[in-house]
Amino acid sequence: MSDTIALVDDDQNIRASVSIALEGEGYRVRSFGDGVEALRGLATTPADLVVLDIKMPRMDGMEALTRLRRTSDVPVIFLTSKDDEVDEVLGLKMGADDYITKPFSMRLLIERIRAVLRRRDVASGAVETDKKIMQRGDLVLDPNRHRCDWRGREVKLTVTEFLILESLAQRPGHVKTRDQLMDAAYDDNIYVDDRTIDSHIKRIRKKFKVVDEGFSGIDTLYGVGYRFHET
Repeated sequence: MSDTIALVDDDQNIRASVSIALEGEGYRVRSFGDGVEALRGLATTPADLVVLDIKMPRMDGMEALTRLRRTSDVPVIFLTSKDDEVDEVLGLKMGADDYITKPFSMRLLIERIRAVLRRRDVASGAVETDKKIMQRGDLVLDPNRHRCDWRGREVKLTVTEFLILESLAQRPGHVKTRDQLMDAAYDDNIYVDDRTIDSHIKRIRKKFKVVDEGFSGIDTLYGVGYRFHET
């Protein structure tokens, strides 16, 4: 069965052209004109991935993502304007899986969607892998169920966050550069910059501190990268 993409943008022309392109690739598309409409629709009929514009009337993409993340870890790709660097960083901190800058090529958007859905399938076990449950001290990662537990409590991670943490936990005490973490979490030669990885790491730490206020399992080595250490 084909995946359903929720497309949220106040520009009717963008919604029309993107919908045609995605349907041509075999996706089902549900189109919404703003965050209010999208949240109402997704509450009753969830989607497999959300393409979410940042600047919209009534409710912008930031607020929509904040509310969506209260109940769902559905993958989200942000659409941002060329000058919205701050919004991009904030969006990633809040749990977006990727972003693409307007104006964009339809082919690039389709490839980003495919990449995020592929990461979701691998992390959830929908695509068969030979990965086993990984335990590193108080951390337990189950790639087949996309489940992360810390000291017996579940930490809910997005697909990208899970893959980054999994890469760090594979070799505790060893430093992973940003490039290595990009390779672990992204494919198809998709370019992401250092800020993207940094934002994901900050959000992972924040989620762990919700279940363990004293969490300090991920070290930053400035100018080098990140390291996970067992406790």
